[in-house]
Amino acid sequence: MKIGYARVSTIEQNLDLQRDALQKAGCEKILVDKASGTVAARPGLEKAKELLRAGDTLVVWRLDRLGRSLQDLITWALYLEEQGVALESLAERIDTATSTGKLTFHLFGALAEFERNLIRERTQAGLAAARARGRLGGRPKALDGDKQALAVQLYREKKLTVTKICTMMGISKPTLYAYVRSAGGG
Repeated sequence: MKIGYARVSTIEQNLDLQRDALQKAGCEKILVDKASGTVAARPGLEKAKELLRAGDTLVVWRLDRLGRSLQDLITWALYLEEQGVALESLAERIDTATSTGKLTFHLFGALAEFERNLIRERTQAGLAAARARGRLGGRPKALDGDKQALAVQLYREKKLTVTKICTMMGISKPTLYAYVRSAGGG
């Protein structure tokens, strides 16, 4: 059985184009959502998931109607493959029931992984270059060295409460405790 899924981002948008294409493709049931692709809860898509059985095909007008990102699409495709359900996208002419369709979808997945690796490599290279110029990452210290020492001293003297010290110094309790630990005391 072919089950169609259509989605528009806003209530003002019209589903007719997608419905017509899905009917023409032979879908016996068409489920719809009127929600942004960024919304995780999509009742129509969840209903399609419940209805699909091994040997069925989930048909979408375009891949972007199904997933919010390439990674989301790949997750869907893997889920459908595990269930024995094919995925067909009419606009992109992808049908994972065919060898060519599976290859195309796996190429998309490989390209997405390649892009993630490039981003990771560029990030690491940028951090290394910044360190080479003497710039350390992370958040700047809330207090300079003298004020840190004063905060630790006040803590160790036990004349003021931790809350009072933190209020006076303009720092949080975890920050104060971190300064005390780094000064070698508890």
